[in-house]
Amino acid sequence: MTRSRRISPTTPDPELSRKLSRRNMLGVAAGTTAAALLGAAAPQAAAADSTDRGPGKDGDHHHGKGRPVLPPGRLGIQLYSLRDKVSTLGFAAVFAELSKYGYDEVEFAGYSQGSAGPITLAELKKLTREHGLRGIGSHVGYYNDGDPNAYTFAQNLDKVLDDAQALGLPHIGTASGPWRYGATVDGWKRCAEDFNRYGAEARKRGMKFYQHNHAEEFSFATDRPNVRLYDVLLAETDPDLVHLEMDIYWAHVAQFRFSRRADGTPAPFDPLDYVLAQPHRYPLFHVKDGEQDDSVRDGYRMADVGDGDIDYRRFISAVNRTHHGYRAHHWQAEHDNPVESFAFARKSSAHLHSLREKQR
Repeated sequence: MTRSRRISPTTPDPELSRKLSRRNMLGVAAGTTAAALLGAAAPQAAAADSTDRGPGKDGDHHHGKGRPVLPPGRLGIQLYSLRDKVSTLGFAAVFAELSKYGYDEVEFAGYSQGSAGPITLAELKKLTREHGLRGIGSHVGYYNDGDPNAYTFAQNLDKVLDDAQALGLPHIGTASGPWRYGATVDGWKRCAEDFNRYGAEARKRGMKFYQHNHAEEFSFATDRPNVRLYDVLLAETDPDLVHLEMDIYWAHVAQFRFSRRADGTPAPFDPLDYVLAQPHRYPLFHVKDGEQDDSVRDGYRMADVGDGDIDYRRFISAVNRTHHGYRAHHWQAEHDNPVESFAFARKSSAHLHSLREKQR
């Protein structure tokens, strides 16, 4: 998974290439490496990748006297990782722990507490602030076409935005993929129209709309198997209206699963290249780790941050070197099913805070 090689075109389609070029994404779609966009940043990232495999597993070479890799004030956590604690202990107890662990931000995955009792949005906002945390974003469903009253962007856009605004969130997004109209290019173009509309409405309220990926977004269109669907999403959405939250773990899974087209021809990509080509589109990231295992479908087994093989020193350092990169991005730790959620949160924060940039 080095970045020193030139990547071959993942979407050899003239129309999409023109649109991606206008979006400043041609470096990914047409095979130009991010080095052309950022000068020395990409070679430095490649050097780090070649020498620093397996962060957290191989001694102290991630620690040192360099600048912290993690930008100050930018560490958050996706509260889905702590859903067991939120439902049994409530937000106040969870926020108190997160504050002790050194977190700055939280990303919501619902605004209710389950058995811990009801809470209003005003109370939730107050609790967040009292514990020295910021609400940075929230995941809401994209659509549920079987229920006109569903709490989703498609069914209740105004309510979704009202609630996010009441919480003072700067970002409001969805972890749902653009599958509403199928897995064809035209289907994803229709979803892009939806997303552009949600983004426009969010911007009117001073918020940014975003979409969070899983692995399948990097698969290929069923009607045009040479076209990577993620490239359609990037080409057809307005970069001023639709932002991305890259889940770095699922992007690495996609790198493993979707590096060849249906006919077997190679279509490699590096998730980092997407970010470096257009960093302002990626205000948020999910920091999730995995141990490489080629025997399983995904190529990885999910792990606590620092216990896996994804080189976060390399990834975050490269993003930091982009324009305003050290201040413009937010890093949310996540594990879908941690063995013990507080232990996961504590360990993730400690590991990410320990990383130092490589001495030049």
